[in-house]
Amino acid sequence: MADPTMNTAPPPLGFFDHDKSEPQRARQRMEASAYFTSLCNVTGQPAMSLPLHQTDDGLPVGVQLIGRFGEESTLYRLAAQLETAQPWADKWPEVS
Repeated sequence: MADPTMNTAPPPLGFFDHDKSEPQRARQRMEASAYFTSLCNVTGQPAMSLPLHQTDDGLPVGVQLIGRFGEESTLYRLAAQLETAQPWADKWPEVS
């Protein structure tokens, strides 16, 4: 199965920072952003995120691949095939 890693483009730097007096706000932002990954995080189902797309600014957009329990090797093989077809190791966003 494939789905987005996050439900938005990468948020701006500092998006998850919070004032210690407002921990609820930070928790809400994290929960909203991790909507697609939380189920696998809780159940332990094998999943991985691959940077298969980029925003216009060059920031990576992740696609989460979810495998069957005990089938981590299938995810690694698929990731290797995708990286061969669409290399991402040399794609870095411009940092100022």
